[in-house]
Amino acid sequence: MSSSGHNSMSNNFRQIVEKAQSSQASPVTNWSGTFFEYLDLIKKHPKITRNAYQRMYDMIIEAGTEEYIDFKKQVIRYKFFDDAANNGKDAVFGLDVQLMKLVNVLKAAALGYGTEKRVILLHGPVGSAKSTICRMLKKGLEAYSKTEQGALFTFEWIDEGGKLDGLFGKDVRVYQSPMNEEPLLLIPDEMRQAVTDDLNRGQDGDFRIKINGELCPPSRFIFKNLMEKYNGDVMKVLSHVRVKKLIISEADRVGIGTFQPKDEKNQDSTELTGDINYRKIAEYGSDSDPRAFNFDGEFNVANRGMIEFVEVLKLDVAFLYDLLGASQEHRIKPKKFAQTYIDEVIIGHTNEPEYRRLQDNEFMEALRDRTVKIDIPYITRLKQEVNIYKKDYNSQRLRGISIAPHTIETAAMWAILTRLEKPKKANLTRLQKLKLYNGKTLANFTEDNVKELRKETTREGLDGISPRYIQDKLSNALVLAQQMNKGSVNPFMVMNELESGLKHHSLIG
Repeated sequence: MSSSGHNSMSNNFRQIVEKAQSSQASPVTNWSGTFFEYLDLIKKHPKITRNAYQRMYDMIIEAGTEEYIDFKKQVIRYKFFDDAANNGKDAVFGLDVQLMKLVNVLKAAALGYGTEKRVILLHGPVGSAKSTICRMLKKGLEAYSKTEQGALFTFEWIDEGGKLDGLFGKDVRVYQSPMNEEPLLLIPDEMRQAVTDDLNRGQDGDFRIKINGELCPPSRFIFKNLMEKYNGDVMKVLSHVRVKKLIISEADRVGIGTFQPKDEKNQDSTELTGDINYRKIAEYGSDSDPRAFNFDGEFNVANRGMIEFVEVLKLDVAFLYDLLGASQEHRIKPKKFAQTYIDEVIIGHTNEPEYRRLQDNEFMEALRDRTVKIDIPYITRLKQEVNIYKKDYNSQRLRGISIAPHTIETAAMWAILTRLEKPKKANLTRLQKLKLYNGKTLANFTEDNVKELRKETTREGLDGISPRYIQDKLSNALVLAQQMNKGSVNPFMVMNELESGLKHHSLIG
């Protein structure tokens, strides 16, 4: 390649980088400073002190809402779940009512009405978008923490000039808060009311700064030692604090934790609450020194964000005890340390067999009582089901092959008919019911009749064929068409695949 071509590529790349960095730059997002400068920043931007539930709720609301009437019922659609930032890659279709219930739970938690002390449990059949909803919330928090509206901060201890005699460890000059805590937790209890009164004075709007919780054991240990060194002078202690921007990142294990159950022999509760660092015991002389402990369990790393429990009800009972304390008290119990405060949204998801087991197990009563269950059923509206498949099978992804008109609609109808309960009205078929649910008008049927049809069902949307099965069969039909050198896939080919696959379907008896 010529040098001129090389230079033009590097110039183009430089312009792309500069544009991306300038779009991210703002007075808040790139901020770092002393603790006292942070107090001044809070006075201007009080919402940077929000707790995890408040931040998540605001993130969803700020993406925009849309109201509509669905069979005489007012529904709010939250545009956050359209996943516009990723061109709808993880968009959730047809679950506006269920997502409205989820956001209402988050709103109640943000306002401190009690649901912040519960585990949010997404419950539904396999393939009903439970994991997708959690994935969207996690990705959303990552992106929101980079914006000015979603900015949040943590702190690190600094020892300039090495005057603290190795308090942070041998040759350690900067000690990061291991749980990325809110810097306001550094303010001693007896001063908090006066400080918050001063910060809230003259503030517009409903939001008021509150300081809840305590420092984690290592920060508490350092704070206590510095207080002794400076004879109780809090100002001198806080001069060793540097506040900095916190970027939430699942990949870097900052602000997002994910826990998946493993087989019983490999499960260990230290995965949730951290473990002793045996290498550092020799340096600090004791396994109960907080600096010799790794606060890197999933609950620890999820502080300030959210923790997702995959198939939460498959957890061993020992883990469920940790979950109870974390939800109700916002406390976790690391080995050999006092209970430690956490600020995070706890979301689990589970499918039906596990949930039935929870209901039947009297030993799980405490967990049932601390759980807010949100049903995430299959879609029963045709146009929304069609949207799922059109997202995956569009002209950009299908190169050299086409899908005949009505093929996807036929597959979607087939899927929804497996999910609908037989109508109790003798003069109504399942197919007519599907059309009514999809917004079509039929003779002698009003919107009130549709509301009645929905009310009389017991398990509609919780049984039937999942979208994954339809996607698999559409894929099979596309591959088959390519092998046979056919330019397109038609409804008959897809119906053949759907029918033949049922013999080997793992969820059908």
